[in-house]
Amino acid sequence: MPYDYSRTDRIGEQIKRELAMLIRNEIKDPRVSMVSILDVEVTKDLSQAKVFFDALNQDEHEACEKGLNSAAGFLRRELGKAIKLRSTPSLKFIYDDTEQRANDLSLMIDQALASDK
Repeated sequence: MPYDYSRTDRIGEQIKRELAMLIRNEIKDPRVSMVSILDVEVTKDLSQAKVFFDALNQDEHEACEKGLNSAAGFLRRELGKAIKLRSTPSLKFIYDDTEQRANDLSLMIDQALASDK
């Protein structure tokens, strides 16, 4: 019976769990605070991983992204210790503003509906 859940998806979920713990416990950079990991996309050859995150402080997400990308080497090394893979993927952190855009769009729809009445 074939799996519906591919190996890269399973590795992405494991990376997501480990990164959340590492960022919470090991990162001391003041730019990186109150970060939640939303998704991890791993390439088929397991060489790269895009890590999508959201920051609680929406105003300082650029500084948080720079802090996470500067700590990517350290996080990759620690991730390699925690996950037994032949090679650990390189990490690229990307700010995901989907929730903010969805809230803005919902507000615009509510305003349009209110103006039609």
